[in-house]
Amino acid sequence: MIAGMELIDATLVVVAGLVAGTVNAMAGGGSLLTVGLLNVFVGLPGLVANGTNRVGVLVQNASSVASYRKEGVGGFKRAIPVIVPVIAGSLLGSLLVSSVSDEAFERIFGVLMVPLLFLSLRSPRVVGSQINWHPATTTIVFFAIGLYGGAFQAGVGLLIVVALSRSGLDLVNANAVKVVVILILTTIAVPVFVVRGQVDWGFALVLAIGFALGGWIGARIAVRGGEQIIKPVLIAAVVALAGRMIGLY
Repeated sequence: MIAGMELIDATLVVVAGLVAGTVNAMAGGGSLLTVGLLNVFVGLPGLVANGTNRVGVLVQNASSVASYRKEGVGGFKRAIPVIVPVIAGSLLGSLLVSSVSDEAFERIFGVLMVPLLFLSLRSPRVVGSQINWHPATTTIVFFAIGLYGGAFQAGVGLLIVVALSRSGLDLVNANAVKVVVILILTTIAVPVFVVRGQVDWGFALVLAIGFALGGWIGARIAVRGGEQIIKPVLIAAVVALAGRMIGLY
């Protein structure tokens, strides 16, 4: 085992990464499990738990992108109109000083997540493999999502899925695009945590194993099971995230 790491800790972290990676590939919000485990059970400080988790998320999304592509559902080309505004919003959001505290904003957002979920589950007029919004609408919506993600981060993957599902993509294609976007955003974010010394590399490497397996498996389940499999996972993920953000647990 890695020095200083108990077998039980390593096993739990791998299993948590497997579950979280599967959920992330099909919906989002899996980091609720892994960050909580690293912080509460393993004992890593909050910021270190968050930074360590980001390494796992990076690996998971790379694995999910590869798995979606292997299943014939690539997301790179369709992510292009989404990536630029999301990154721009994310960079600005990370620099802005908000007058609303993180806790207050997250409680408000947690309450809004449930109606957003039901909106996302209503099929748009045209459902398929392409974004049907006007380019200006796409830019505004995903810039706003990036702005939120840069400032607060929690639930940004779920927000991307909700927006993509309203833009005309079915949930399988929405997730294929989402994992590409999150991969790029996380690639930008991880060096910041590394430079600040907020990554425990022992746990990061162990977590990455579980995340990689979960990310691959989740993408395969999503493609082969379709929306009837994704919708229950999406509902559970949103409800869990909303409950956490409004302080129920």
